[in-house]
Amino acid sequence: MGQYHRSNGRQGGRHHREPGHAERGFSLLETLIALAILASGLVGVASLSAVAARASQDARRVTVAVTLASQKMEQLRALALGYDVLGLPSTDTTSDPSSVPTRPAGGSGLLPSPGGTLASNTPGYVDYLDVEGRWVGTGSTMARGTAYVRRWSIGPLPSNPGDAVVFRVVVIAIRPGGAGAQALAAALMASDARLVGIKARKAG
Repeated sequence: MGQYHRSNGRQGGRHHREPGHAERGFSLLETLIALAILASGLVGVASLSAVAARASQDARRVTVAVTLASQKMEQLRALALGYDVLGLPSTDTTSDPSSVPTRPAGGSGLLPSPGGTLASNTPGYVDYLDVEGRWVGTGSTMARGTAYVRRWSIGPLPSNPGDAVVFRVVVIAIRPGGAGAQALAAALMASDARLVGIKARKAG
């Protein structure tokens, strides 16, 4: 009489089961978590890239601002402060350094500037430059295309007022999106470059 065998899903003494819903659900959960982590990482990388780009732009603006301040300082130092052929003190009182290049007339030369020229756009003591640092105008109202505002003051050196002058130059970079009145006013309260120089009277 043949033996009757029952199949209980066992082969070779081991149980074999098809993947159940729990296992498939667990795999899906793992995938979702991995995707979430990846997305978070990508957002972080994008944020860092944006911060790096802004930092690079700011660094370039400051570099240009320092260069523009140095150029104005040299322009002011080129104004005459010396002695005439009779050996008497001679000071430029007519040149206009608010124009580039300097106009020989129409300005105040090395005469002391009025108060507040570093804090506001004062005709004769301010000029405007584009994003490449090219001169675009002067006056109390910013010229079209202005990316940098350059202001300066001139005054006697306290320790030697008759024979030396002090120059102070500030340059402000106008940030993109700062065209609004409040944003522009806030930008013009701070400088990206500030230089101080002295010119002493010399013979010849």
